[in-house]
Amino acid sequence: MDYIILGAVVLAIILYFVITMFRVKKAVTNLTQEQFIEGYRKAQLIDVREPKEFESGHILGARNIPYSQFRQRYKEIRPDKPVYLYDQNGGKSSRAALFLKKRDYTQLYQLQGGFRTWTGKVKSK
Repeated sequence: MDYIILGAVVLAIILYFVITMFRVKKAVTNLTQEQFIEGYRKAQLIDVREPKEFESGHILGARNIPYSQFRQRYKEIRPDKPVYLYDQNGGKSSRAALFLKKRDYTQLYQLQGGFRTWTGKVKSK
């Protein structure tokens, strides 16, 4: 009996992650660093990491809207312009994209692999 419950829980967790993966895939376009560089200067570049992470180094021209403040501050992002998101490794920027997609933002892009894979220009304080 315990194995059935355990199996059901494991199956539910797997289903949750698969569904979330498909939702993210529909909401946001993953871009390689080269693709990201091609378009981010004409877009709104948003770093969703926390301020300390942002200050230790961020992509030149990025605005910091931490994921922890995203619900309160997302209106700072214009829905009519492309939005380029990134975080340290992609998890929070995916969730930020899903959040924006639900609010009718359509041009959503994220840096594949996040900031940890970035080799382009960086600014730090």
